[in-house]
Amino acid sequence: LTSFLHLAGTSEEVAPPLQQSFMIPKKEINMVSDMAKWKRSQAYADYMGFILTLNEGVRGKKLTCEYKVSEPIEKLVALLNTLDRWIDETPPVDQPSRFGNKAFRTWYAKLDQEAEKLVATVIPKHLADAAPEVAVYLKESVGNSTRIDYGTGHEAAFAAFLCCLCKIGVLRVDDQMAIVFKVFNRYLEVMRKLQKTYRMEPAGSQGVWGLDDFQFLPFIWGSSQLIDHPNLEPRHFVDEKVVNENHKDFMFLECILFITEMKTGPFAEHSNQLWNISAVPSWSKVNQGLIRMYKAECLEKFPVIQHFKFGSLLPIQPVTS
Repeated sequence: LTSFLHLAGTSEEVAPPLQQSFMIPKKEINMVSDMAKWKRSQAYADYMGFILTLNEGVRGKKLTCEYKVSEPIEKLVALLNTLDRWIDETPPVDQPSRFGNKAFRTWYAKLDQEAEKLVATVIPKHLADAAPEVAVYLKESVGNSTRIDYGTGHEAAFAAFLCCLCKIGVLRVDDQMAIVFKVFNRYLEVMRKLQKTYRMEPAGSQGVWGLDDFQFLPFIWGSSQLIDHPNLEPRHFVDEKVVNENHKDFMFLECILFITEMKTGPFAEHSNQLWNISAVPSWSKVNQGLIRMYKAECLEKFPVIQHFKFGSLLPIQPVTS
């Protein structure tokens, strides 16, 4: 699983410059029959490997535990803090429709313009050529500026962005916990603020039949965090008191808290899938089930994957090994 984190342990000085020609990623999945290409691709193998590596890396660990924070991690958090500040600088505008505030387009235009510069602050000089390729995934990760919506395809672009940073050696094996707990968690906070501030529509939401309107990965990694917990079982996450007392330690409960803030009515009605999951006996079963569901409901759905972009770091070419 850690094959593409092969530069781990070597410091920047001794890491050889990658003999690689970077490219601007583009769409390759244009019709349903192209989905077979995606599932056989190096991109799919690397993406899934990345998700599962991190899933193991955070197993049984709290958000508040101690872990190594490298300089690239700090820079990624600073990048996300910039996006957050731009939301404050771009208040929603008065408009007739309640959802999809047009101020999001102003905010997005700024990211579109600055993305390469932002990415260049995170990667070392000798990898500067990678910035335009990697920046595409950052731009894709915050929602669609035409439809003013956000969904699991955008979330996947952010995971792909982080995966690319691993592939060029900016992030290493020992950054695993910080990737999820510091960077991805900060990303979630900024996305929740975007969703709330601009009243973004859920992209491709299955409504009550989906897991969540906006996210999926924090439920996977969040359930892994809870594996073998001495007293929190899946049945507890529907208990308001448990959520209030433990959400700062566990990503899964943080997601539940956000849902209950955003939705009214009985939990079993507005979040039926999660309600069903609360009946699963163990967190490891929940975790395995969510990984299967993620593949089926997100990664194998044409409406989601048609937007995914492929370049030199996440290639459409079939897996070689």
